[in-house]
Amino acid sequence: MVLRKAGTAAAATGVVLVGFVGLVTVGTYAASGTTGSQASRAALSAGTVPAAYQGLIQQWGALCPDISPPMLAAQLYQESGFDPSARSPAKAYGMAQFLESTWATYGVDANKDGKKDIWDPADAIASAATYDCALARDVAQVPGDRQANLLAAYNAGPYAVLKAGGVPAYKETQGYVRNIKSLAVSFTAPTATVEVSAQAAGAIYFAQNVLGTPYLWGGEGLPSQNGRFDCSGLTERAYETVGITLPRVANDQWYAGPHPSRDQLRPGDLVFFASDLNDPRSIHHVGLYVGGGYMINAPHTGAVIRYDKIDTSEYIGATRVTVDGAQALPTRGADGSITGTGGPGATDPSPPAAAPGAAVAAPAAPATRAAAGAPATGGPGQAPAKS
Repeated sequence: MVLRKAGTAAAATGVVLVGFVGLVTVGTYAASGTTGSQASRAALSAGTVPAAYQGLIQQWGALCPDISPPMLAAQLYQESGFDPSARSPAKAYGMAQFLESTWATYGVDANKDGKKDIWDPADAIASAATYDCALARDVAQVPGDRQANLLAAYNAGPYAVLKAGGVPAYKETQGYVRNIKSLAVSFTAPTATVEVSAQAAGAIYFAQNVLGTPYLWGGEGLPSQNGRFDCSGLTERAYETVGITLPRVANDQWYAGPHPSRDQLRPGDLVFFASDLNDPRSIHHVGLYVGGGYMINAPHTGAVIRYDKIDTSEYIGATRVTVDGAQALPTRGADGSITGTGGPGATDPSPPAAAPGAAVAAPAAPATRAAAGAPATGGPGQAPAKS
């Protein structure tokens, strides 16, 4: 989409890129996940959750020690993109994508209005946390990473985790655990320093080589498009050239890694712009930061790929792209929505087979999820809307 308040273009390439090599080697501000008893105290990174839900996720994400607000946010984003009206083909409903049968057991009347409403964000967020904590109790005696075990139980069912003695060797389940834990990093308030992405310089090199190319809404640089781009098509292709696959639209690229503060920006970070700074769903533009307060971007119809200042009233923040962060992102459906493919409670796995004469202790109230519920990774062309 159009960059509504573009700044003045840089006078020359050299002005913007002075000191780039030095900047790229400096440590940067980044998010850090926590586990165990520290998990529930992890704070949400600014701008990653719609303001209307931030307090609820922060509150309910501390319901038990094995979950955290960032982990809960990652699950909700993975399931629905924070859409309270989401519906999946598997008849899973609401922001947390519950099946009605599972909702009957784990639904919570969080806002005390006398109704456990699967469509109400307050009830859905509280119920997702309640369900997670129930799973954590079901697999509490399994050794290893407690959060990984509960996420595995969310995907494959607690019996599978009990039988395996940890995350089962299902490719889908291992992918789900890895993706949620990676995505949670993007939702975690920055607390530590990390290295700049080794791919940043290559992404900038690509963007520099297409400066002056006319903008095309929906452009992905294809030969049929005469090598033209829109804003997220440019950043997608720039990182594709260095081996990182970003999703197609800007407000999904926002979650491809941790979020450095304005004073900790480094070349290669993606910079984002939104019409509502309290709601990341309103992100409409992205550029590639190059230093000195400037970005390379494809701004709008009638313009060319160029340098612009990033400091406008619509600047919402930045993302330091990581391989794991990009791989963890969900894809969008044909209508542009994100929906889970099963939601909590979509299967009822069989209990593990016991050895002769052995007894298997099953959870008192098995909490299960569809094995088909693992997210797909983001890739080009997944959403009809381009930005």
